[in-house]
Amino acid sequence: MAVRLGKPWVRLSMANLQGIAAHLGVYQLGDDQGEILYIGVADARTRFGLRGELAQALADPPAGATRFRIEVTMSYRTRFAELLSVFLHDHGRLPVANNDSDRRVCGRLRPDGGLGQGERRPGTGGW
Repeated sequence: MAVRLGKPWVRLSMANLQGIAAHLGVYQLGDDQGEILYIGVADARTRFGLRGELAQALADPPAGATRFRIEVTMSYRTRFAELLSVFLHDHGRLPVANNDSDRRVCGRLRPDGGLGQGERRPGTGGW
């Protein structure tokens, strides 16, 4: 599985939300240029799953979001942390509308294949 969410962007509209089921998973909200503005999660406490989260975003779009993309997954917490970590790695900050997210959920994920400081390289027997 790719670490980055590479699915195409879909216009954030009521018509496009009709086909979204109430599944658990993660989603990204973006602008017309494809910039990620918010990374969210539809977890077990979310009413109506991804559809409910996106309907909320449509009613009050964070940072003016106009597009979305989703990934249905039962590992939504892990995937959410992965997506935040990748964005932090790529941009040195979290998405502009993720002011409710704690940077501490981001692990030492290194999408470029490198290792973080203090991590052991597998199979070398050393640090």
